[in-house]
Amino acid sequence: MPEREDLNKLSLLGNAGSRLPASPEEAKLEVFPNHRPGRHYWITLEAPEFSSLCPVTGQPDSARIVIRYVPDETCVETKSLKFYLASYRNQPAFNEEIVNRILDDLVRVLQPREMIVRGEFAPRGGIRLTAEATHPERPSAP
Repeated sequence: MPEREDLNKLSLLGNAGSRLPASPEEAKLEVFPNHRPGRHYWITLEAPEFSSLCPVTGQPDSARIVIRYVPDETCVETKSLKFYLASYRNQPAFNEEIVNRILDDLVRVLQPREMIVRGEFAPRGGIRLTAEATHPERPSAP
């Protein structure tokens, strides 16, 4: 298979010495060219073992994060996404803020046609919380 120059820019994939970033600010989301930019297709990525910290109690929160998007010119490289999501494990933040932050960060680097980020958080105090954020923003239901 011929060497692809677009893959030479990826720093995490194939690098066993990479360490997890300490925070989302330190994490680097990497992208590669979408070789079918004219086609409207969905990519679905699931992270069933996401974790973060409650900003009030400091106790761990766990969730299933589902990211669905229609790429434009680029696609997210999954190892960098894995490292980015893992960087939240010691971050105190409300669940709703996490979902919106993930959407904002991914939209900034990917500029997708459409994107949905859904966080299905484990019950705390007997209540299950699910938050969903979309790009572009859709009007609220009445």
